[in-house]
Amino acid sequence: MKTAVIVDAIRTPSGRGKPGGALAALHPVDLLGTVLKALVDRNNFDPALVDDVIGGCLSQVGEQSVNITRNAVLAAGFPESVPGTTIDRQCGSSQQAAHFAAQGVIAGAYDIVIACGVELMSKNPIGYANLGMDNWGPLVHARYPDGLVGQGISAELIAVRWGLSREVLDEFAARSHRLAASADFTTEILPIGTLTVDETVRPGTTVEGLASLAAAFRDEALGRRFPEIDWRITAGNSSPLTDGASAVLIMSEAKARELGLTPRARFHSFAVVGSDPIEMLSGVIPATTRILERSGLTISDIDTVEVNEAFAAVPLAWQHEFDIDPALVNPRGGAIALGHALGSSGTRLLTTMVNQLERAGGRFGLQIMCEGGGMANATIVERMS
Repeated sequence: MKTAVIVDAIRTPSGRGKPGGALAALHPVDLLGTVLKALVDRNNFDPALVDDVIGGCLSQVGEQSVNITRNAVLAAGFPESVPGTTIDRQCGSSQQAAHFAAQGVIAGAYDIVIACGVELMSKNPIGYANLGMDNWGPLVHARYPDGLVGQGISAELIAVRWGLSREVLDEFAARSHRLAASADFTTEILPIGTLTVDETVRPGTTVEGLASLAAAFRDEALGRRFPEIDWRITAGNSSPLTDGASAVLIMSEAKARELGLTPRARFHSFAVVGSDPIEMLSGVIPATTRILERSGLTISDIDTVEVNEAFAAVPLAWQHEFDIDPALVNPRGGAIALGHALGSSGTRLLTTMVNQLERAGGRFGLQIMCEGGGMANATIVERMS
């Protein structure tokens, strides 16, 4: 069986996902195309050798519709013979793209494949794709007669279930900004124009400042349905609207050696699970349990963890369930500071994790992503010296 390795991984800086953000004026096809071209150029190989490009994008509407990954392949100047496809596993779209890419290499279907993702939330905010539409249908409504809920309400339910106070949530959010502000991301960031650092990081964030923010998802009807909620989730302890793109170059180890390229990490294990679509964000817990069982590893074997900070409640609930040093979790900050460009976040986290393993000299990295609709992906990679 072939070994799937990561040869390189890069990302754009995170731009504020609203009009006036540093990346907001760009076309998402151009943004992803720029990252794809840079990934190939800095590894100095013929892009005609790429067997496939698998991209993640959540809001596949407007400028992000009609298979944005294939369009980005053309924008990158790759030969027309290089295909591309776009997938949607909600916030885990590009993490799933990396799974499909690596699994294709392991199965022998690919020698070289790029996993990537993009999202310009400045133009396509979350919910834009189904604005004014019922995307569940009568059979789903019949199964959940009280109705499904948005992710903000799920975060509120998680905060209640795991006993996470507003102060604890805000402290974690302030930690994210503090760690991100002090970290060096130059080895993973591809400058876009004059933007060389993450625009979403706020170095001056304090718990006191966060405490002044109003609850972001307060709703009287849902408050009556879920009387246990006391509205702890704010814009400050949630990830911001973000623009960004990222990409990971994946090969068989043999092909990398043939091309004279040095593998940086290998894919060790994969898992994906479904979970309760009401409390949808807690899927990171069973996903972690499953991948540890499949990998034969224990949590004590893991040297760094990236749990996507869609909301502070998610990694905090995860930490309650697994006995690991909190310093190993999102050690250079997470999505609360670094942004959550939806379709790009999976490969962004993977990029950050590989770089962190190299910086810290760790062996195993675990990446977990909560996803809309009640799902979660988990990935373990092993650093190669």
